[in-house]
Amino acid sequence: MRLQEYAPRPAHLKWLLDSDPAIRWQVMRDLTNETPDAIAVESSRVAVKGWGAKLLALQSPAGNFGQAKQDRGLLVTLYSLVVLMDLGIDADSKAAQKAIDRVDKRLRFKGHDNRRFFDGETEPCINGRILAVGAYFKRPNAALARQLLREQLEDGGWNCEAVEPSAKRPLSRRSSFHTTICVLEGLLSYERAGHKSAALTKARKRGENYLLERRMFRALRTGEVIDQRWLQFSFPTFWHYDVLRGLDYLRNAAIKPDSRIREAIEIVIKRRHQNGRWPLNLIHRESIPLKMETDVGGASRWNTLRALRVLRWYADATS
Repeated sequence: MRLQEYAPRPAHLKWLLDSDPAIRWQVMRDLTNETPDAIAVESSRVAVKGWGAKLLALQSPAGNFGQAKQDRGLLVTLYSLVVLMDLGIDADSKAAQKAIDRVDKRLRFKGHDNRRFFDGETEPCINGRILAVGAYFKRPNAALARQLLREQLEDGGWNCEAVEPSAKRPLSRRSSFHTTICVLEGLLSYERAGHKSAALTKARKRGENYLLERRMFRALRTGEVIDQRWLQFSFPTFWHYDVLRGLDYLRNAAIKPDSRIREAIEIVIKRRHQNGRWPLNLIHRESIPLKMETDVGGASRWNTLRALRVLRWYADATS
């Protein structure tokens, strides 16, 4: 595998930079090595121009994103906050903090003891995402982090079904890739917000090993591909796992890649089109009120950015 062939070329970078501020500043940080000052200037635009500003403008005075009747379970609001985090919006900006204050003060999880939004609810897949955005937007929740650590399963991962009451079937003791990646992203965000602990780091490492031992997409016992959809890439990901999301997490967590991810890297390479861009393979049924990339099969700047930085991370560590 000659990864030099997949390094971003000037034409690829020009196409990525001719885009939204949310794409541009991450290209500058991850692919073109611009100065910190230049990156900061570009990232500051996310809150006032393009996708970030448009999404912020879609929040209601009540705190919901989109219409309240469509925000059952507050999932539209949660996913909107996750996307704002993925865009890299300045968490300290006036616009972002105004939006977060509305969520914090006005939204409650009905049916879950009327918990405040950043206190979370019962499912670790949701709580992992809430922990992540809470930490990112300066609303870290230590109790929620401890709850997630208690819910880690023996195999190292997490599963919503393991904590969901059911009279029809026993609770699962086997982890889910979907839930595990959501919790891992939450723990990493919480840790980076200044809340490191030996217990948290140990739990996160166990979760990472859960993914790595399964080569990022294979069953541990049989070696079979668990779900063919995980070999297709989307953005936003919502709660769904896929190989690119898993690899981009490892890159972001500064994990040193080893032979266990080689096949997953090859899958990323195979997904590239001849024009050097990665397509949008699918769109999940969940939604936020903002439309970004919607052309399934067409070139995706989000997937191209994430694929290129994953390949760069792998190449830098293995060259």
